[in-house]
Amino acid sequence: MNEYGWKHRLLKIDLSESRIDTFVPEESLLNDYLGGRGLGAKLLYDAGRVEALSPENLLVFAAGPLTGTTTPASGRVSLSTKSPLTGTIFDSNCGGSFGPELKKAGYDAIIIAGKSPEPVFIEIEDDRVELKSAETLWGKNVKATTGILKGKGSVACIGRAGEKLVPLASIISDGVHAFGRGGVGAVMGSKNLKAIVVKGTGRVEIYDKSEFSKQKKAINRLLVACPTISKGLSVFGTPFLVKITSWMKVLPVSNFRRAEPDFDVTTFFAKAIAEKYSPRKKACYSCSIACKREDKEGKELPEYETIGLMGANIQNPDYEAVVEANRLCNDYGLDTISVAGVLGCYSEMRDKAISHSELINLTRKIGEREEFGERLGRGAKAFAESEGHPEKAIQVKGLSLPSYDPRGVKGLGFSYATSNRGGCHTRAYLVAPEILRKPKAIDPYTLAGKAGHTKVFQDRFAAVDSLVVCKFAFFGAGEEEYANILSAVTGVDYTSEDLMLVGERIWNVERLYNVREGFSKEDDILPDRFFKEKVNGRVIEKEEFLNTLDEYYRMRGWDENGVPTEGKLKRLGV
Repeated sequence: MNEYGWKHRLLKIDLSESRIDTFVPEESLLNDYLGGRGLGAKLLYDAGRVEALSPENLLVFAAGPLTGTTTPASGRVSLSTKSPLTGTIFDSNCGGSFGPELKKAGYDAIIIAGKSPEPVFIEIEDDRVELKSAETLWGKNVKATTGILKGKGSVACIGRAGEKLVPLASIISDGVHAFGRGGVGAVMGSKNLKAIVVKGTGRVEIYDKSEFSKQKKAINRLLVACPTISKGLSVFGTPFLVKITSWMKVLPVSNFRRAEPDFDVTTFFAKAIAEKYSPRKKACYSCSIACKREDKEGKELPEYETIGLMGANIQNPDYEAVVEANRLCNDYGLDTISVAGVLGCYSEMRDKAISHSELINLTRKIGEREEFGERLGRGAKAFAESEGHPEKAIQVKGLSLPSYDPRGVKGLGFSYATSNRGGCHTRAYLVAPEILRKPKAIDPYTLAGKAGHTKVFQDRFAAVDSLVVCKFAFFGAGEEEYANILSAVTGVDYTSEDLMLVGERIWNVERLYNVREGFSKEDDILPDRFFKEKVNGRVIEKEEFLNTLDEYYRMRGWDENGVPTEGKLKRLGV
């Protein structure tokens, strides 16, 4: 058995029976799916159909073969489950130290099933794995829970939103890193699981240390040489995007109805934030990019998506309100994109801007699942339907769109529609070539060629999410560099083509899962607003979009309804 990179040990915990087991996965499972998102997708698909909030639904926290090494930007970990918000297969990954601690404790993944009869938390320290009472933690929010448990290791926990099964609930790691979107925190809450604490004292073995050092230096050189990283993310964090998207007229305004807000948006620019807050950098494990920002008191500052959607998209001119709402979301364990998405819908229906006090009040009510917040907390799709205006929910497959208007970045919009987890920019991350011109510039104003670009980038980042590596590193480095360092770590020869094949295999397994859940071609679509309403003189032509969708299916080797063919699956070994 290959002892390098992977730990070849999975931890399975059945909360219903208080049973803790470890088992050795087949070598091919790790070689073919790597870890992270890929491993989670395969385990979820093989587990069969379940209801999202049932004890049978799995929570799979999975590291990758590079996690726990000092590979640049490899300090992330993936979570996979069935989403109670979208009904799709769902994965989310976050940074911090949870993934490296998991690997150092000796596990490639934690698989959690069942439902505890009483609130519990899981404590892991190397071979010691215990279920402990969380009675005194239940009812506390994230910061309080993390403060109590952080002395025991890295903490991933839910706040009150997860306990109350709010469909927008997230899981927060180390107080600020979110397994966001899709209601994954509600799944954890449905199991009466408050937190997981993990601490490892071991290490991840590397097959060829000399080659590893060489490849690590090569990647770091590319990161430094990339202006998007060294002069953008490293200097300002993700808020540097606000100025760019505002200039391109793709920053969403008034629930994706306009191109420019009525207020001075420059107060949301990274330079203005830097002048006011003098932010401090905060990095994840083994990351030189350090894109997170906190104020002088060590409190987190919002990232680009939160700024864009809690600012102009709800007609809020107050950056301080965004800061406060962001911290409140993190404390309750709420996905900021989805909260902002439903508030954008609410703002349009009530035909009014959302003030500072209303933003905070509604966010708190969503977290508590009380009064009107209960309806908002179901997400934009369900809320808009309950109001009799489903067309005002800016979502795909139930997931609110991120902070880029697809009329001005049409490939990114196409990737929203074809995403396996719903409206998401990270599945293909065409932000890179269409907005930031990395690894090369492609025209954002056309759908021509976007079927191919979408497929390639979807496969690419399915592999990246399985390594598990931060997408930002791929502004500078690419598949070849990470295939080289993966080979040095594991002793298994991987090429860039091998990584792309792994990504394609994962994408098809996820598609099979969604087809089994009843999703079809009709769900691979954007809201009508983008086909009918012009913003900045632009609209997406629906006929061209549907032709691009047919082309995309052909390129994927799927049938005309978007179902993977037997021939395609056989070639992928699925």
